[in-house]
Amino acid sequence: YSTDFEVHRNWLAITHNLPLSQWYYEATSEWTLDYPPFFAWFEYALSHIAKYFDPQMLVVENLNYASRATIFFQRLSVIFTDTLFIYAVHECCRCVNGKRAAKDILEKPTFILAVLLLWNFGLLIVDHIHFQYNGFLFGLMLLSVARLCQKRYLEGALLFAVLLHFKHIYMYVAPAYGIYLLRSYCFTANNADGSLKWRSFSFLHVTLLGLIVFLVSALSLGPFLVLGQLPQVISRLFPFKRGLCHAYWAPNFWALYNAMDKALTILGLKCNFLDGTKIPKASMTGGLVQEFQHTVLPSVTPLATLICTFIAILPSVFCLWFKPQGPRGFLQCLVLCALSSFMFGWHVHEKAILLAILPLSLLSIQRAKDAGIYLILATTGHFSLFPLLFTPPELPIKILLMLLFTVYSFSSLKSLFRREKPLLNWLETIYLIQLVPLEIFCEIVFPLTPWKWHFPFVPLLLTSVYCALGITYAWLKLYISVLTERISVRQKAE
Repeated sequence: YSTDFEVHRNWLAITHNLPLSQWYYEATSEWTLDYPPFFAWFEYALSHIAKYFDPQMLVVENLNYASRATIFFQRLSVIFTDTLFIYAVHECCRCVNGKRAAKDILEKPTFILAVLLLWNFGLLIVDHIHFQYNGFLFGLMLLSVARLCQKRYLEGALLFAVLLHFKHIYMYVAPAYGIYLLRSYCFTANNADGSLKWRSFSFLHVTLLGLIVFLVSALSLGPFLVLGQLPQVISRLFPFKRGLCHAYWAPNFWALYNAMDKALTILGLKCNFLDGTKIPKASMTGGLVQEFQHTVLPSVTPLATLICTFIAILPSVFCLWFKPQGPRGFLQCLVLCALSSFMFGWHVHEKAILLAILPLSLLSIQRAKDAGIYLILATTGHFSLFPLLFTPPELPIKILLMLLFTVYSFSSLKSLFRREKPLLNWLETIYLIQLVPLEIFCEIVFPLTPWKWHFPFVPLLLTSVYCALGITYAWLKLYISVLTERISVRQKAE
């Protein structure tokens, strides 16, 4: 079983047995509570059902307790809470423009979108094999997106505010929500050329949005503010001492940066430019969650990642402000904010790539160019999750599920845009095909070599670095596509 079973079992026990004042201080287990208060209350509610399955799972001191009843309850709770995700997908499908003709229901954009979301390979393995509650959380996000597309702005704002207090990783896309609500809800009219009509600014709408944010935040953080524990809660939510990268490098810019530092270190040692006695061994590739220093390249600080992330999302936010283009522009900005934060954020988890893949599904059925970017990002991003399932029995399962989803994604989108040029060029196709020999080497060939004992991190390093190239390419291609689209719209308006 993955460590997340114990993480959530421990959180069930903490919230069930301890008073509120101890939730963010309890440290019997290494898996301390590090999610926002709404998720803690969510665990508290689940704990009152869990006690009927096996009360022993609710004992804080029962570390690594994993009875069959405990595992069954945890699996069942994920399935049950996924009903919100199913409803959110239904609402998103209602927002899709259904003008594209299709002879068969299987070729309808709404059907394809429903399958791409409900059968998403990454969400399936992360939640139902590895174990987490991402379906429930993505349900909140997609439902908020649907409400904004339906111009039910206050509902969308409320859902997203609640979501932030369930899991703070969704701060990645908060700029897209903030700018879109300000631009589309607080300014009630535009000029003929699409520019702002400043006299249409509504103080009432701004006040309503501010009231929603304030009330949700007060409900979530208020009790801890009264107890004088807000600094402790924040320190748990933002543990900067965990280091730049997760134990398993997320396939982002910092994976490429780390790999470059490693390559330069090896080159420096061979050429006697570096003193081997002064270099820490396996500082970045030891599989540990910790702070580390780069050897050749400058070491990266949390502030540096924040600045890089801010610079990366700035063009998408500007595009949304000056040329919003309705819900489509909002979705583009949302995906770019998610990808930019994934690329440059501090201590990013590999699972965070789903934050970009799922909303990009909504764009993939609208235009062929977006469909091509989706196929690159989804295939590469999903493949990067393979190391989460590392036991031999899980190998055929993850390969089969990945193949099924990938084949459907390519065939359905190719059929949807069959009258247009190919979704991928020859170079992109070759890159994706090379994932097959990479998987064979990492899962079959490498474990049979003596290198396994001396360099155990090599398969993870190769997977992260190779996937980082594809994700970086998809990010850049989407950015170029969005900027080109905005320039084209402006030229037509002129």
